[in-house]
Amino acid sequence: MEEISWTEFEKVDLRVGTILEVYDFPEARKPAYQLRIDFGELGVKKSSAQITKLYTKEALINRQVIAVVNFPKKQIGKFLSECLVTGFEDENGDIVLSSVERRLPNGAKLN
Repeated sequence: MEEISWTEFEKVDLRVGTILEVYDFPEARKPAYQLRIDFGELGVKKSSAQITKLYTKEALINRQVIAVVNFPKKQIGKFLSECLVTGFEDENGDIVLSSVERRLPNGAKLN
């Protein structure tokens, strides 16, 4: 594993956001959802996430997640992803979303 400096880590902007809307993403190569996430003062950003095995669309609404908000936008087919929702792979290879222990204001930054 390559080590990074504290200065490099500080460049990663991790924020809390609340999922507002979830849509199927049938054009994706692997099963995924399209998400609209409210990051408070940063606005609403779109992301796609391969989390269909562990989460229903209904269960994701109003859920708070942690996302990297300062990566370049990424074109995924006709969809433009504006942030990267974070998660961990479980023993089956499915993604478990990163989240916060208690509700925070949208846009709260990891310090």
